[in-house]
Amino acid sequence: MGLLDKLSGLLGLKKKEVHVLCLGLDNSGKTTIINKLKPSNAQSQDIVPTIGFSIEKFKSSSLSFTVFDMSGQGRYRNLWEHYYKEGQAIIFVIDSSDRLRMVVAKEELDTLLNHPDIKHRRIPILFFANKMDLRDAVTSVKVSQLLCLENIKDKPWHICASDAIKGEGLQEGVDWLQDQIQAVKT
Repeated sequence: MGLLDKLSGLLGLKKKEVHVLCLGLDNSGKTTIINKLKPSNAQSQDIVPTIGFSIEKFKSSSLSFTVFDMSGQGRYRNLWEHYYKEGQAIIFVIDSSDRLRMVVAKEELDTLLNHPDIKHRRIPILFFANKMDLRDAVTSVKVSQLLCLENIKDKPWHICASDAIKGEGLQEGVDWLQDQIQAVKT
């Protein structure tokens, strides 16, 4: 690390880097959300299903996020746990129009919350109730009830209604996550 890097770190000018896991079932909108959070000149025009995982970066006002966008396809979900130790926050994306798979999303969330690398950590979890623009979408309150989020007592969590394609609800979520991450550090 160079002198300017050290100096900017000491002065608080350098953005703190945080590792975030982006989880959820396939086709919930994880990659679209992460893409929308990147600067417009760095956004991809074509979003394709994630195979395995991809690593993306974006910045907020005071943090630099490195996001592990994990595939939500059934055969890849067992890979998630290999990244739990490194994660400092979790973004969990739910397709709020997919009522049939809401039970599967809850099962995956329960597995995540009970994993030894997550269970005893006070790691913030941001939920995006995504695809609110679709006719069959349930409200974020209903998603919260279906996933029994009120039972999460040992971790800070927040749910935001979102439309990843339009970018609605995303900034509110990132602002909350940034506040939570900074609160842990102080």
